[in-house]
Amino acid sequence: MPLEKNWLDQDKSYMEEAVRQAENAKQIGEVPIGAVLVKDGEIISKGYNLREQQQLSTAHAEIIVIEDACRKLGTWRLEDCVLYVTLEPCPMCAGAIVQARLKRVVFGATDPKGGCCGTIMNLLDEPRFNHSVLLSSGILEEECSLLLTEFFQDLRKRKKSLGN
Repeated sequence: MPLEKNWLDQDKSYMEEAVRQAENAKQIGEVPIGAVLVKDGEIISKGYNLREQQQLSTAHAEIIVIEDACRKLGTWRLEDCVLYVTLEPCPMCAGAIVQARLKRVVFGATDPKGGCCGTIMNLLDEPRFNHSVLLSSGILEEECSLLLTEFFQDLRKRKKSLGN
């Protein structure tokens, strides 16, 4: 099997776990974004958005898994790690990815309003930074997009039924 096929299969497998994490977020009323951080073929950390639960603007899935991985590995340098996330990282998360020195990021759905890994800009490959991150996108894009679309449709329906 060609190496590219192996990578794609591996990416899909880890992204499936990120989707499961996003579904966990949806179950508790959070925006359904999930993330998984992998090192040497092993999931080191997984998580999902907790911004509403924790009332913290920084409680994005990416930040949660990066911080958890740093604690578990005993280092802030995650140079041999790959982050899988269901939605293109925002500027804050893209900055944290660069600061953590991640090797690669794989995301599902693009974010036209806040995506900083290629949609609005690409902070992961900004030549003025001292680190760049490899990037793959569109892995399980339909599933990732559908989770978000359904969540926000349901949210609008609930608000409308409450008269808001």
